[in-house]
Amino acid sequence: MEKKIRIVLAKPGLDGHDRGAKVIANALRDAGMEVIYLGLRQTPEMIVSAAVHEDADVISLSILSGAHMTIFPKVLDLMKENGMEDILLIGGGVIPEEDMQELRSMGVAEIFGPGTPTSVIIDYIQKWFQKSPRNM
Repeated sequence: MEKKIRIVLAKPGLDGHDRGAKVIANALRDAGMEVIYLGLRQTPEMIVSAAVHEDADVISLSILSGAHMTIFPKVLDLMKENGMEDILLIGGGVIPEEDMQELRSMGVAEIFGPGTPTSVIIDYIQKWFQKSPRNM
């Protein structure tokens, strides 16, 4: 039996708009992935703790609050502290291109902006997982 991709998806910070995150969660589930949606107002500590507990393959953050340059680095630091370098960290939201580039250089694998088709996100995750040691 093929291993299902396990994704922890969260809305960190004070942003209260989660429609897009719910659309992504449903699309990922429809594609056969197991999605643990943590909901609104999650801290980086809560997100990484859930990823450890759930043995997640992917952490996905949806950020519209403008706090992306604080939240992503904190999540990356916590992932390193917990030996989670083999987990994919992706995100989405309204994030300026120059910040996207900086986040990628820090270790965020990909940022998906508004209007990205869900098929692009699904394909990205599936291609990563096919090459990942977590798929063994």
